[in-house]
Amino acid sequence: MDIKPIREEADYERALRRVEELWNASESSTESDELEILATLIEAYEREHYPVELPHPIEAIKFRLEQKGKDSRALIGVIGQRTRVYEVMQGKRSLSLNMIRNLHEKLHIPAEVLIQSARRGRKVDVHGSSARVRRTSIRKSA
Repeated sequence: MDIKPIREEADYERALRRVEELWNASESSTESDELEILATLIEAYEREHYPVELPHPIEAIKFRLEQKGKDSRALIGVIGQRTRVYEVMQGKRSLSLNMIRNLHEKLHIPAEVLIQSARRGRKVDVHGSSARVRRTSIRKSA
């Protein structure tokens, strides 16, 4: 086991290749330990060099509704009446604290996703398709 810090892209690529070699290592082996350490190093490198932005709150709501096979009518009573739902989903009204709480509680959307647009103030096309975010995960599944 010759593990070194990941300081640059070449180190990162080398670590990824090594993970591929170790992927099917048996549990409780030296190779499995090496895989776990490399996964931690790669994750730290990716967090610093390839940050994943949180989705816009409206896109997160749309995505969750799509996952559940529902449309915006399912939000009636969660964030308000039909008019309020329409205003929020069209980006004409911001989410209130009570709406955020209800969406978090009932749809299990992380609160940090729902509150972040006010902090960032970024523009998003709420009428367009959902943004696709590539997430890299090298954790070995059980």
